[in-house]
Amino acid sequence: MAGAIGGLLATVPMTLAMEALYRRLPREERYPLPPREITQNLLQKVEADALLDEEQRVELSLVSHFGYGAFAGALYPAACQRVAHPLVYGSGYGVAIWAASYFGWIPALHILPPPNRHPANRRRLMIAVHLVWGAGTVWIGECLANRRDAPPRQRLD
Repeated sequence: MAGAIGGLLATVPMTLAMEALYRRLPREERYPLPPREITQNLLQKVEADALLDEEQRVELSLVSHFGYGAFAGALYPAACQRVAHPLVYGSGYGVAIWAASYFGWIPALHILPPPNRHPANRRRLMIAVHLVWGAGTVWIGECLANRRDAPPRQRLD
């Protein structure tokens, strides 16, 4: 559960970093970012795109983005039982999730082309924000998971 909470919460700085870096992209590369592209493409695949207005599409993109962050965060304890350096391990975990998703299941299901078919600036953006997400996910998750191991706080009366 700590990993899922970490993944959910770490999606906040990830999303903020994504927005900030997006504004720095060259104008021709400022097409929708992957969370929106994935949601839009899935809606089109199930022929539900026309059922939603723009505000609902944005909301669904955010909900699915945060949901996937929580889901992927919940998986990290299965990959490593003991994390000595949460920020280092988390950064690697974030990039591994990016690679497994964007080179793996996303193109395999024909949702988006793999990253090598997108501009290098957008690949760098996505790697950077997954470094942020992964570091945050594991750091928060480890803080939460190890909290119960801490001695009880003493009152300072």
